[in-house]
Amino acid sequence: MRIASLTSVLLIAASGVGHAMVTGVEEGIGRVHPFQGMPERERPTGGDGLNFLVVGTDGRDKITPAEKRKYHLGGAPCHCTDTLMLVHLSAGRDRASVVSLPRDSYAEVPAHKDEATGRQRPRHAVKLNAAYAEGGPGLTVRTVEHMTGVHIDHYLEVDFTSFMRSVDAVGGVDICTVRPLKDSYTGLDLPAGKATLNGGQALQYVRSRHIDGSADLGRMQRQQRFLASLIHKVSSSGVLMNPVRFREVADAMLTSVRADSDFTADDLVDLGQAMRGFTPASSEFLSVPLAPDGVRLPGGGTTVRWDPVASKQVFRALRDDKPLATPEKAAAGPRPTVVDVPPDQIRVRVDNGTDRHGLARSVAKALGSAGFVPTGVPADAPDGPHPKTLLSYDPRWDRSAQSLAAALPGAELRKVPGQGPVLRVTVGQDYTGVHPVRAEEPAPGTPGIAAVTGDEAACP
Repeated sequence: MRIASLTSVLLIAASGVGHAMVTGVEEGIGRVHPFQGMPERERPTGGDGLNFLVVGTDGRDKITPAEKRKYHLGGAPCHCTDTLMLVHLSAGRDRASVVSLPRDSYAEVPAHKDEATGRQRPRHAVKLNAAYAEGGPGLTVRTVEHMTGVHIDHYLEVDFTSFMRSVDAVGGVDICTVRPLKDSYTGLDLPAGKATLNGGQALQYVRSRHIDGSADLGRMQRQQRFLASLIHKVSSSGVLMNPVRFREVADAMLTSVRADSDFTADDLVDLGQAMRGFTPASSEFLSVPLAPDGVRLPGGGTTVRWDPVASKQVFRALRDDKPLATPEKAAAGPRPTVVDVPPDQIRVRVDNGTDRHGLARSVAKALGSAGFVPTGVPADAPDGPHPKTLLSYDPRWDRSAQSLAAALPGAELRKVPGQGPVLRVTVGQDYTGVHPVRAEEPAPGTPGIAAVTGDEAACP
């Protein structure tokens, strides 16, 4: 899928290899012409930096029957874009901003000639991924440019086969999850903790959208996490320093990649000279902010709608070559611990178990700043000084208790049947502060707030 094509570009660019080797690799790339016949006067103006539209199709022609059975890849492909990403490389080549575009986004495609029927079609509403089926890469580019106002410089496309071979070529990719992940549709079955995925397992992971109620949005966040882990694997494994291994991995990654004809070896060499030292921390990921309500298409089918204000701020940041993360998020500080239950779903009451006056109130405030929901009036604990911080909880809310415990390292956990949904913290003399946490799959939100950097998304 599109993750492999993006990583192949970063891999080749960051390696800084010579023109001769890059030219050899370039010969394996298939070519498309998405910008052909597009008058520049009808396109958004370009800005600083470089913008890629990276799409993944559900092509599976080269996958063996055994692999199709093992990884649940049966059925006919829809010949549409399974996933889409808008990738911005900063003018200084020191930052990559990746914005996921939901495939079920409400879109209005321009008037065009339908590739399947050959008939001219007027402007009409569809799901974003249908633009590819109706008009191929060209109509997809036109539609995304119209929706985002971002000038696309290059187009990259990859299918299931290339994705699987890419992951296997780097020796698999590590994924960490705080809870088991199962999807009967893709066959995904991951235990909690750290796992090394091969190509087929990785495809199951990035395709799964029936794990929980987050559907396609949760899948996009898992894809972002996978991309961060893949970049980390490539940049830390020594592949970039070994010409033989580099060529093997690059060839595997580019087996089924298609790119616009203007993306040449010279572009790769120029990027390589500018991107030395590129790391997972140099990347940031965001799902386009969504409005609370969707739109129903005239012919049936429900779409998701982009937030008209927040999404514009995201795409303005790309045009202006600005980071998506807020200054507060970009500031140095402890790396947040990934938790299962989002803090904003956890109510907590705080009592003071020390002789430090006002401590309960300050701890409640700190937990609120970390995203938790303080409730009740902070008070002194009636049973005297506590040497250790105590977290009591109803066993029915054990997952929430684990998330809160991550914010209070060293706290003693105590089960209290019948306590109810509110967790209780009695601050002890060992309290030193609230550690930052974040949900494993935070809900898409406003620009900057939901952006995750690559070092946060990858395994610790």
